Amino acid sequence: MSDAPRTIPISETFVSIQGEGKLTGVPSFFVRVSGCNLRCAWCDTPYASWQPDGAARTIDSIVEDARGAAARGVRHAVLTGGEPMMFAQLTELSARLGEAHMHVTIETAGTVIPPEGVTCHLMSISPKLANSTPRADPRDPSGAWAARHESRRINPPVLQRLIDGHPDRQLKFVIASEADAAEIDALLARLRNWSPHDVLLMPEGTPPPRGHVDAAVNLCLARGWRYCHRLHLDLFGNRRGT
Repeated sequence: MSDAPRTIPISETFVSIQGEGKLTGVPSFFVRVSGCNLRCAWCDTPYASWQPDGAARTIDSIVEDARGAAARGVRHAVLTGGEPMMFAQLTELSARLGEAHMHVTIETAGTVIPPEGVTCHLMSISPKLANSTPRADPRDPSGAWAARHESRRINPPVLQRLIDGHPDRQLKFVIASEADAAEIDALLARLRNWSPHDVLLMPEGTPPPRGHVDAAVNLCLARGWRYCHRLHLDLFGNRRGT
């Protein structure tokens, strides 16, 4: 067995304010893996998906950075991407962050079976609706990624496994119109053990146009779902490291 340090491809790590979901406003240490099995048309982190960049980093170095953040009072870690569940190293990384007494959120599209033994205190699941498929996208001239994305974007058995395995979870949907509700309703009807409290709607766009915001607000009021603002855009703008 090799004694080489275990590494994982990382696009960026940084300390910022969590801008989305149930922990909005909480100072957090973010670890963004580089690499994704999907290609969302509206992806706001293309440097971790469409053109994945970054470098291999040792788990030791990431945990050291997390301990430095914790020493300054940051007690939450967010493992995001890209798609963190693609990497078996997530098991060790998440466990060691938990051992460092950090609350661990994992952000995933819910299409990949998680590695065994992952440590996660809040499972943040973002199923991708049809509006995410990159149809006629200049980044995908052959249409190969559009077909691949469409075939992969929803995986009900994995979604159910994540819901059942994590009592503290959230289901975030990116929407562009009230018509997206039909697809959300159809998916939720196939899943068990969720509540309206778990469902969050995020209007598409960086920043989203007013029509997308109104659609999300109207659906939240009608269904008892949560509106998912992106506070970090207000605080820092649409840029890396935030």
